[in-house]
Amino acid sequence: MDSTPVIALVDVRKIYPLLSGDVHALDGVSLRIEKGEFVAIMGPSGSGKSTLMNQIGCLDVPTSGTVRIEGQDIGLLSDFDLTALRRDSIGYIFQKFNLIPLLTAYENVEYPLVLKDRTYDTSGRVQALLDSVGIDAALAAHRPAELSGGQQQRVAVARALVNEPAILLCDEPTGNLDSKTSTQIMEMLARLNREGRTVIMVTHDESTAKYADRTIRIQDGRIA
Repeated sequence: MDSTPVIALVDVRKIYPLLSGDVHALDGVSLRIEKGEFVAIMGPSGSGKSTLMNQIGCLDVPTSGTVRIEGQDIGLLSDFDLTALRRDSIGYIFQKFNLIPLLTAYENVEYPLVLKDRTYDTSGRVQALLDSVGIDAALAAHRPAELSGGQQQRVAVARALVNEPAILLCDEPTGNLDSKTSTQIMEMLARLNREGRTVIMVTHDESTAKYADRTIRIQDGRIA
């Protein structure tokens, strides 16, 4: 059995230098997340949640300390290798969906495949993924503005899964949804976790956090 955690942070600090004084967004964070865990991250506004997610998502590197994703030290990777790690190992689900408005739902899901393989999907995988999250071919032909918030988030989930990532990062995935749709999205994420994906979710909602195996609370850049 592989004992290497899928995510490991050791004494991670992230400092943003400002004229008014340095901001210590992360202040000595150490964290270990095993493959297949479902982890919620909670904390007040400005606590360091987004900075922590940016480290885990390889969108930023630490000022000091070590971040390892699937055993790779992101501080030692080139921009090219960081991009490949983000593309191949991590799926992102955002509160505001971040769908491309000029593309149809189908094209939004297909887009990461096109970036990776430089070719369009001919396997049926894109529509199969959309079907699995409740978006049929008729809905898939619509652009995001023609879909409800819940439908857009379902498309965003399918897009996050299209490159078969081991890790799903969810930033307030139900923040713009009504309670019924929020429950449906969370049950979908829980199912994906049961199927073996590691899910890390930032949320301010205690009821949403209950879907996770454990909750990490962060305040003033430190894990409480």
